[in-house]
Amino acid sequence: MNEAQKFWNGAAAIIMSDNKLLMVRGKGTSSWSIPSGGIEAGETAEKACVREVWEETGYGVDINKLLHIKKALIGNYHVTTSYFLCNVIDGQITYHDPDEIIEEIAWKSFDDFKNIQQDYPEDREMLLSYFNVEKY
Repeated sequence: MNEAQKFWNGAAAIIMSDNKLLMVRGKGTSSWSIPSGGIEAGETAEKACVREVWEETGYGVDINKLLHIKKALIGNYHVTTSYFLCNVIDGQITYHDPDEIIEEIAWKSFDDFKNIQQDYPEDREMLLSYFNVEKY
């Protein structure tokens, strides 16, 4: 018997400052990801992105632009995630996470990023492209 297909829509923020990428690490894991989460009822992807960044990091952000939309099938979930390029406009690192799943918030340099485990390794090359580094 086939399980009913389910849908999950989310938003993710790519935020660079001083050539560092804002990332979060969940409790009980050594993996990192960019701030992201599900779109709630009545929310646009943009509003969800801004809310998730604030909840997970304490920063207020403006969205520069939609970068791309990732579609994946994970288990019986059809997952759609909108990725936005954002700028910090205010705030400081603080925890407002209502789900209490974030354990650490950090700005990761290019060298840091290359050496950390990532929650979504399929995003690695795309995220690396936002660092200003010499290409050899």
